[in-house]
Amino acid sequence: MRSVRARAALGATVVVALALIGAGLSVLLVLRANLTDQAGLQAEVVAREVAGQLALDVPYGRLEMRDEEDHPVQVTDEDGRVVAVSKDLRAISGTGTDRVTPVPSPTAGEPGSTGGDDDGSDDDGSDDDDRHAAPAPGRGEVDSDEPDFGNGTADVDGETADYRFASVQATTPAGVTLTVHAGAPLAAEQEAVGTVRGAMLVGLPVLLLVVAGVTWLVTRRALRPVEGIRREMAAITASEDLSRRVPEPGSRDEIARLARTTNETLTALEASVERQRRFVADASHELRSPIASLRTQLEVGAAHPELLDVPGAVADTVRLQALAADLLLLARLDAGERPGRTALDLGALVREEVSQRTGDRIAVTLSVPDSGPDSGPFEVAGSRGQLARVIGNLLDNAERHARSAVTVSVRAAERGGVVVAVTDDGAGVPPEERERIFERFVRLDDARTRDDGGAGLGLAIARDVAARHGGRLTVDGAREGGARFELWLPGAR
Repeated sequence: MRSVRARAALGATVVVALALIGAGLSVLLVLRANLTDQAGLQAEVVAREVAGQLALDVPYGRLEMRDEEDHPVQVTDEDGRVVAVSKDLRAISGTGTDRVTPVPSPTAGEPGSTGGDDDGSDDDGSDDDDRHAAPAPGRGEVDSDEPDFGNGTADVDGETADYRFASVQATTPAGVTLTVHAGAPLAAEQEAVGTVRGAMLVGLPVLLLVVAGVTWLVTRRALRPVEGIRREMAAITASEDLSRRVPEPGSRDEIARLARTTNETLTALEASVERQRRFVADASHELRSPIASLRTQLEVGAAHPELLDVPGAVADTVRLQALAADLLLLARLDAGERPGRTALDLGALVREEVSQRTGDRIAVTLSVPDSGPDSGPFEVAGSRGQLARVIGNLLDNAERHARSAVTVSVRAAERGGVVVAVTDDGAGVPPEERERIFERFVRLDDARTRDDGGAGLGLAIARDVAARHGGRLTVDGAREGGARFELWLPGAR
């Protein structure tokens, strides 16, 4: 099932079905229990009424039983013998015995009988007078404990039904313990439970169909913008036109945020592709010039050896080699190459780079404190070769634009970082151009007039390397009137 709408509809339907089934079973169980308890209460009332009559020494044959058709009654003695039943009771189960025919009881054990001799002697009438003058038996009692309940069946006047039986014990004045089993019909409970169960069986599928349909429609409506985004992305992929954008719905939900994020991704991708195209075009242009010059010189030298400009050919070769190295480094940075994590002293690295620039047009003034609170070591973690390349590129840029002075300083910075500042007294960088100069192959017009072969990649490489090391490279105006480049790198610790 690959459709999100189908999975959502199915999931919602299953969840609702489980919830409804659980709720339905709970309702049926509670309803059955309540109705069964009501039937048991009715049976208990009837049983206690009969038990009360037995406690008052009412004879078995004179027991009054209300609603005998709806409330069958069975009375048993201590030995389980049936001594009394309700009218028209033909069969019974669930009371301990299924007999419904009362057995003859001894005269002394029958309520209403006081017992006596059987010889019938009445010589002087004293016996008869004494018998009538004897005190009446005491009153019996009904067990007040919770009765026993159980379910069973009874056949009353040829109709068999299910009943809830209550068993109550009573003691007659003669001390005979009897058990009264009275039943209440469960037909109302069964009818109610059956009606509710039938309604649930009919209503549940209908309700599930409604839930599935509503979920399908709601999900379809909710995912309609997603389908629009998918179609537009497919069209962008087919046309390779990264200037197109996916439609953004007016809502503020997750789909709207997805559309905005997709458009931001397309914007970044378009900019990246555009930079790549410019990079390829500029690289081709920059490579074409030294290669063409070198070829021309070699062709002239081949035809006229006396006219071969060896120093020019060497200069073009060096320029071509440097450009190829810059392009290779940028390609490695773009590929996500991570710098090493070797700990090194940035102050010592700056001293080493400055010491190698003996043939520069302008001498470099170095300021690296050796003592005091700002003294080194200025330890950072990274690639020694890449960081040396950054320092060299900054010095090359300063030499290219300075009039008479280039200054390099190293100091400790906030959060345990290290700052290398390279300052020149040249024309400086206009504020509106201070970010653009870090783009690849960008050279300002003034820079072109004094450019000695730079391709506009030095500052771009320097910023990329600084970012890869967790640092930053910024440019600002110097007090001398030129430009001040600051490289901040996090400390090794």
